[in-house]
Amino acid sequence: MHKEQIAQALLEDLPDALVVSDREGIICLWNGGAERIFGFSTEEAIGETLDIITPERLRKRHWGGYRHTMSTGETRYGSGDLLSVPAIRKDGAQISVQFSIMPIRGENDEISAIAAIMRDVTAEFEERKKLRKSLNAATA
Repeated sequence: MHKEQIAQALLEDLPDALVVSDREGIICLWNGGAERIFGFSTEEAIGETLDIITPERLRKRHWGGYRHTMSTGETRYGSGDLLSVPAIRKDGAQISVQFSIMPIRGENDEISAIAAIMRDVTAEFEERKKLRKSLNAATA
């Protein structure tokens, strides 16, 4: 199997969302996992900003961090660290996602895009919340 075939299979069949956005936060890659998790087709997502999956109440903080990463080349989440945040689906439902990012550098070594691999962890988050509530009730 050639590298190109492997890359294409990963892009198409990866169950997690793979989302790549440019310097301005415009989505330029949206895989099948992203379609499944967020409900937007590739055609609907490409060319839109990351606001389509970022809850309104978190957008200011998100864009502040995004611009900081783009201008400085530094991120707290580029070393495989996982970040857990709320996200929104096309139908407006809030979900919990866990993700890591990878800055993509251009020819001049500046960050030209950011790739994020995201997983829907809503069920696990809700289960942990329920267990914490039960534990608090039992110890109260």
